[in-house]
Amino acid sequence: MYRDRLPLFPDTVALRPDKNGQPALHVGGRDLNELAAEFGTPLYIYDQHTIDSAVQAYQDALGRHYSGPAGITYAGKASLNLAMARLMAAHGLLVDCTGVGELHIARTAGVPRAQILLHGVNKSWPDLQAGFAQAGTLVVDNLPELARIAQLAHARGPAPSLWLRVRPGYAVDTHQFRQTGQLDSKFGMDADECVDAVAFCQRNELPVTGLHFHQGSHFHAAEEVLPALDTVCELMGRLQQELDWWPQALSPGGGWGIAYHEKDLPHQSIEEYVATVAAALARNLSSFSLPLPRLQVEPGRSLVARAGVAIYQVGTVKRAGGRRWLLLDGGMADNIRPALYEARYSALPVTDPLGRLPLSENAWLAGPYCESGDLLIEDLPLPDIELGELLAVPVSGAYQLMMASNYNGALRPAVVMLRDGDAHLAQRRETVDDLLLRDIV
Repeated sequence: MYRDRLPLFPDTVALRPDKNGQPALHVGGRDLNELAAEFGTPLYIYDQHTIDSAVQAYQDALGRHYSGPAGITYAGKASLNLAMARLMAAHGLLVDCTGVGELHIARTAGVPRAQILLHGVNKSWPDLQAGFAQAGTLVVDNLPELARIAQLAHARGPAPSLWLRVRPGYAVDTHQFRQTGQLDSKFGMDADECVDAVAFCQRNELPVTGLHFHQGSHFHAAEEVLPALDTVCELMGRLQQELDWWPQALSPGGGWGIAYHEKDLPHQSIEEYVATVAAALARNLSSFSLPLPRLQVEPGRSLVARAGVAIYQVGTVKRAGGRRWLLLDGGMADNIRPALYEARYSALPVTDPLGRLPLSENAWLAGPYCESGDLLIEDLPLPDIELGELLAVPVSGAYQLMMASNYNGALRPAVVMLRDGDAHLAQRRETVDDLLLRDIV
């Protein structure tokens, strides 16, 4: 039973003796017990080899299945700090930023301007001004935004490359809060607006070079992209016929899902997703005597989620109404996803994770916060767990920390990057003094 959870952990997961001779979870060549002792809990660790492998899987699949130029954009909203931005830039990926804050992280990390892409559904003047100064590509969400870009270009000089975000009218099968491509979505422009946008760019000599669309996050069947891709290819034909315009780049967005729980396995591979999109794009455009656009996929979760593990310490074990509660030192303040999206996770004890029999009563894992919604995992088979034990929650590398808060005065956890036995502190744990940084005394 418990062994089925190991594939959820990073590629480098191993069971090795700890200092007491007990089998313990190791990731990146390091004992999770020792990392927790050194850096405290809750603790988030990232295995860089797992990220490397995911990037390589996308690069290999694009090389095998698409005959035109291709590239990868990292959706920074999944997990972005200086260390992550540098890692993605070193792989040659574009780094997708939303707004002036993420732009600042990317530029401080030294990401070259040509590798920075600015997104945003309602970009402010500061966002656009920063985008002009720091980004190589702006994804334009709407016509009023395009007018503001024209004003900035007139005042400040040439704009970055512009991609138009298309609203295709199709959403993928995912939680409604993660759907983005439907007809009434707040994101993007319909086909007529896109035609108007290209014509506006041509009149105002703005460098419109690409199209972008996105249907939603964490979907599991590659075929769900095809209706939207068909629609966007039809739009490309219309733009070529009416305006003699053809995109240099086409991004079908990201959102490819992963397995969070052992019951989600097996999951379609990255290669199946890329192969499906690439084949459909080539098929749709085969009748045009024009070069294939650059296929720019935009993964986030599928690059970093499985690389991350959250480590918690059990502070209380109690029973109430037939439930066994394991109360942890972290929860909804560092992982709001179960409360927001009903996301389902799994977990293993760090010490002797496979050698103990499950109790007849499953466990409910919750945090210390004053909300009934502070429930991390429900109804999970686990062995007897003692106070002070460590639990490891896999697939914790995407969106959790980016949505973290200081609710109840919570201190956001430390983040450690692992590679070949080396543990690098990427973000220190917050202190109580950090909670007062914005207050005026």
